[in-house]
Amino acid sequence: MQNVPPIAPRTLNRMLDVCCQTFATRPAMAMAFATPLSYGALYERIVQASDLLLELGVKKGDRVAILAENSPEWVTVYFAAVRLGAVAVPMLPDFLDTDVHHILRETSARLLFTTGRQLAKVEDFSAPSLKKIIILDSPPQPASSAAVDAFADLLAQRPRLEPRAKSKIQRAAQRVDENDTAAFIYTSGTSGHSKAVMLSHANLVTNALSAASLAPLTPEWTFLSLLPLSHTFAFTINCLLPLLHGCRVVHAGQPPTPTVLERICRKERPTAICLVPMVLEKIYKKRILAAVTGSRLLRLSLRLPGISATVWRRMGRRLLDFLGGEIRLIAIGGAALNHEVEKFLDRAAVPYAVGYGLTEASPVISGGPVNDPTIAIGSAGKPVPGVAVKIVSPAADTGIGEIHARGENIMQGYYRNPGATRAVLDTEGWLATGDLGYLDRANNLFITGRSKNVIVLSHGENIYPEAVEDKINALPQVVESLVRENNGRLEALIYLDYDLIDRDTAGQSPPQKHHYIKTLLTELRQTVNRELPPFAHIALFTERQEPFTKTATHKIKRFLYTATSGNGRTNLLP
Repeated sequence: MQNVPPIAPRTLNRMLDVCCQTFATRPAMAMAFATPLSYGALYERIVQASDLLLELGVKKGDRVAILAENSPEWVTVYFAAVRLGAVAVPMLPDFLDTDVHHILRETSARLLFTTGRQLAKVEDFSAPSLKKIIILDSPPQPASSAAVDAFADLLAQRPRLEPRAKSKIQRAAQRVDENDTAAFIYTSGTSGHSKAVMLSHANLVTNALSAASLAPLTPEWTFLSLLPLSHTFAFTINCLLPLLHGCRVVHAGQPPTPTVLERICRKERPTAICLVPMVLEKIYKKRILAAVTGSRLLRLSLRLPGISATVWRRMGRRLLDFLGGEIRLIAIGGAALNHEVEKFLDRAAVPYAVGYGLTEASPVISGGPVNDPTIAIGSAGKPVPGVAVKIVSPAADTGIGEIHARGENIMQGYYRNPGATRAVLDTEGWLATGDLGYLDRANNLFITGRSKNVIVLSHGENIYPEAVEDKINALPQVVESLVRENNGRLEALIYLDYDLIDRDTAGQSPPQKHHYIKTLLTELRQTVNRELPPFAHIALFTERQEPFTKTATHKIKRFLYTATSGNGRTNLLP
C-alpha cells in the first residue's frame, strides 16, 4: 500500500475528510478534455450538496437514487447523500424504465438524481415517497412532462455556507457509523431478477484499502473512468481507490469504442485504466491479431526464439501507445479474460492485473498484484489483504469446488430478502459465491465457471461451458459465444465478426456468403474440438446473427438462452 492515509473510523465520510485534506490542492476529477476540480473544491461542492439535501428533508436512513452517467456531479451527489447517513441507490444507466420504477418503489427513494438522457424513463413515474427529481447535466427541456429541477441551479441559488451550517453537516457526518448501510446495489445479474445488495461504509472502505495492494499508486497517477460508477467494480477501482491516493480521475463521458478510447487517451494520458475483457479482447483482435495475421514477416519473427520476445514487447508497446503511452496498470475484471489475450499481455510485458469479485464482496476478492512473478496466467490473482478464500467440497481429482469468501468487505445481506441472504451467507460470515474454482500452491485463485452453469451429459462428465467458450472466443472470426445443452449434445451459439466476413466475401452473392458462413462454422467447430477431450466435443455450431444480451460488465445473461425443466434437462428458448 502506497501513500494511503489512515482511515478510522472506516466510513466514506472519514475517508473523504482525510483524503481531501491531504490532497487538497491536487486535481481530483473532471470529464475528459475538461479542467479538473481540485480535491479541496470537490470537498466544498460535496458539503454544499449535503446542505441542499438537508434542506430537501433528507435524513439518516433515507434513500437517494442516482440514475445517471459518470460525472463529477454523480460523485458529488453520492458522497453528499452518505455524508448525512442516507443510503445511495445508484442505478445502471442501461436499466429499463420498468426496472427503474421497481427500484424507486421498493427502496422508497426520497430523491432521484438523473440526466437528460435518462429523464424519459421517469417522466410518467410517481410514488408517494419520491419528493423531487433533479437533473445533473443540462437544464430540462421545456417539452418535458416531468417536474424536475437542475442541480446546478439549485446549488447556485444557495447562499454561501456559513461556519455554523458546515458544522451541522460535519456533526451529521460524524454520527454515521462504519456499520451503517451506505448503498443498495441492484445488480443486473446473469441469472434472472436482480436483488439489492446492502453494502456498509466499512464494506466499501476496507475493500478499497485492500485493492490498494494491486499496484504502487502515487498522487501523480491518472485513472480513466469508463465503466458505470453504479457498478461496484467501477466505483471501488475508479473512484474510491484513486481517492485514497490523491489521483486524478477522468470520466470518459461516452461509450469506449476503440476510436473514442484512443482520442481520450492521447489527450489525458492515463496511468491506470479499468477494462472489462470484451473491450480488451476487441482491441487485441482488431489491432494486434490482425497485424500478425496480415504480415508474413511478423508471423515468422514470432517463431524465432531469439527474436520473438523483442517482437512481443514491441507489440505491447503499440498497445500501450494506443492507450496514451503512460499506462502502469490495466485492471481487468467483471468477467473472465480470454486465455489467448492474457498470454499476449504477459509476453508483451503489459502491466495488467486480473481481478475477481462480486457485488456482494464490495466487490474485490482477488487480483494481481501487477508485476508479481508468482501470479499464474489464467488465474484471478491472489486473495487481496483482509479477504479469506476457501474451496468447499473440492473434487478429489481436480480440486475444483465452490469458492467461498470472508472478510469485512462481505455484504450486510440482500435488502428485504432474508431467505436469499441465508442461502449465500452463513453464520460465520462466509459468502457462497456460486462460482467454481481452485487455489494452486502459490495461492492463485482459478475460476472455472458458475456452479449453476455446469452441464452434465449422459456420460457423467462435468462440462464447464465457460472454459469451452474461452477456446471458441479466441478464434479471430468469433466475437462471442455461448455453450449449452441441446437434447443431450453440446451446442455453441456463435456471434461472428461480420466486418471480417464482409471483407472476406466482398463481391459474393448472398447464397455464396451463406455457403461461406456454413463452411466456416464447420471448420471452426473442428478446430475447437481438436483442443477438447472427446467427452466435451461440440456437436453443433449455430450462427447467431445479433449480439447476446449482457450485464453492465458484458457478461452474457445466460438465463435468456437456456432454461432448465424440473427433470434437470435443458429446454431451448426461442
